[in-house]
Amino acid sequence: MIPIEDFLKVDLRVAKVLHAEPHPNADKLLILKIDAGDGVEGRQIVAGIRNFYKPEELIGKNIVIVNNLAPAILRGVESQGMLLAAKDGEQLTIITTEKDIKPGSKIQ
Repeated sequence: MIPIEDFLKVDLRVAKVLHAEPHPNADKLLILKIDAGDGVEGRQIVAGIRNFYKPEELIGKNIVIVNNLAPAILRGVESQGMLLAAKDGEQLTIITTEKDIKPGSKIQ
């Protein structure tokens, strides 16, 4: 169990996937260019979802991201956040919004 103060440190936001492509150095990773509503152009997330999604399936989707995660280098490519997904055994699905909502909208 964690106190609510710890949970409130996590900034969950809606981001729109603008572009997606396979990571050149990893079979399980995709590189997603996103609009997180913060005006940062070229922001990207590297995610281990390549076995579950084709890049073209993701373009235009609203996904839920951890907006304030420190950047990390994954197989030579910087990831500037993390998308949320649910996994059940061998099945994985990304967390999306039910309705269209503006990128940057805060998850409450």
